Amino acid sequence: MKRFQRLALAASAALLAASGSAFADTMPQLDFGNKLLTAQVIWGALIFAAFYWAVSRVGLPKVTSILEMRAQTIARDLNQARDARANADRAVAELTEARNKAYAQSQAAIADALAKAKADAAARAAAHEAELDAQLAESEARIGQARTAAMGALREVASETALAVITRLTGLHPDTGAVSDAVGHVLAERGLDQAA
Repeated sequence: MKRFQRLALAASAALLAASGSAFADTMPQLDFGNKLLTAQVIWGALIFAAFYWAVSRVGLPKVTSILEMRAQTIARDLNQARDARANADRAVAELTEARNKAYAQSQAAIADALAKAKADAAARAAAHEAELDAQLAESEARIGQARTAAMGALREVASETALAVITRLTGLHPDTGAVSDAVGHVLAERGLDQAA
């Protein structure tokens, strides 16, 4: 690459030197034999140097300071954005943890209330069942007493009925004790004689 550049420079210098007069005929601005052109080139170089010095000493430091200030602002804003994101992530994590704790506490409270309600319902059911059992036993006792009374009256009614039927059919008055024993024997065979 450097070799190519050297060749290009050498070729252009040879071209300018060889055809200086040819360029002067066609392009007067390239006639280096003209003193006016030399003065213009010198003044152009001086103006360019002064402009370069002014830009590098005055303009570029201001642009550089502005670019540095902008870079600092961007870096500060990025740091603030990172901090805000980290804070937001922490807040989300805290809210999620608080929500999970609240959910667990509410589930525990619901389970506790449900267990208490079941225990209360079981206690009430047991109390009602005991009360119903007591009422059932009392009713069964009353029914037993009524049955015993009815069965006792059955022997008496059966004996009286048998005496009335025999008297009516035969016209004779049978022995009350014999009829009562016969009725008792029949009731005992049938399992109805509870007052014997």
